[in-house]
Amino acid sequence: MTVVEILPDDTALRLARRARVLAAMEEADVDFLVVGREGNARYVSGAPRLWTAGSRAFGPGCVFVRESGAVHLLSTWDEGIPEEIPHENLYGITFNAMNFVTVLSKIEGASTARRVATDSMSGSSANLLPKAFPAAEFIDGEPMLRQIRRVKSPEEVEAIRASVRIAEEALAAATKALVPGVTERQLTAIFMEAMAAAGVTTPSGQDVAWITSRQDPWRRTNRDTPVQPGDLVAFEAGVVRAGYAGEVGRTHAVREGGHIDSELAQRTSALWERLLDACRVGAPLTGLLTAYDDAGVPPPPMPVARGLGLGFDLPLVTHSLPLTAGEQHIEAGMVFALTGYVWKEGVGALYVQEPMVTTESGPVSLSTTPLHEQGV
Repeated sequence: MTVVEILPDDTALRLARRARVLAAMEEADVDFLVVGREGNARYVSGAPRLWTAGSRAFGPGCVFVRESGAVHLLSTWDEGIPEEIPHENLYGITFNAMNFVTVLSKIEGASTARRVATDSMSGSSANLLPKAFPAAEFIDGEPMLRQIRRVKSPEEVEAIRASVRIAEEALAAATKALVPGVTERQLTAIFMEAMAAAGVTTPSGQDVAWITSRQDPWRRTNRDTPVQPGDLVAFEAGVVRAGYAGEVGRTHAVREGGHIDSELAQRTSALWERLLDACRVGAPLTGLLTAYDDAGVPPPPMPVARGLGLGFDLPLVTHSLPLTAGEQHIEAGMVFALTGYVWKEGVGALYVQEPMVTTESGPVSLSTTPLHEQGV
């Protein structure tokens, strides 16, 4: 029997993240940071989530104290807890909110804290948290955390790169099985089997493969529909390794030689060049939306770009939220899934997604098989 040891995030990775949070707290004059969202709790603590059952109502999952640098964590056991978080700083799960108040009020400095930031707050928490921090002003800490997490450290970039590598390995197994008669469900199962064999058990999405429609720009078939020669099958391969999502998207044709319609490939290539040109440090993220307009390609049904990291990370660029994109600019160190989606009637859609990190010299793919090597 193989025993899998639960380990915390790499020491350099978690300490670098925590230093960023501490610097932001000092700048905002925040004494206590109370977070309930899983991605934020892991970013601060470096502890993996050990279970997924139960409700996800807001609770103080992690508390970070600016003055002492102490981390207090909601955990029923200490497996996978970083060594710098002592056992006495752990508190258990409870459905009695007053128990949380008691735990928080006993943290050193809670009674005199002047400013407390939270990443979310339920109605009951708004009434109860002041009992634990009686002298404090409460502020929204989510914008601060999103700003911190939108730019990745070198250690985070490598963590995402490792996730992408496993996603690509599992994708290779699924595309190898792409023959007439196989179903979307079977292709997804093959992907997940390969993913698990590589030591990762969490996909970033439920569906991995889908047959693109020849009659509609965006319509899904039954997952048990067999693929036919000439179908264009899109793969959205993503895994979550050590908390970080790595994703890559490709489209393959079910036919001899696996060739894709040349006109569709050319339109996609032209769009992709415009998207890459828009990925310049300092440029507005609306440039990614404009790239579709300039290429004469209708807006895709999914975001053009969305952050990769721990849970929900910025940027978020979608034609449905143009004002949101207009408020953001590209910064060096941002990591996101960049998406191209072009449809042709009677043929289907060509879907591509590339994990990119932005640098001062331009965007860099985190894939081991970058899109420009795929002949698109």
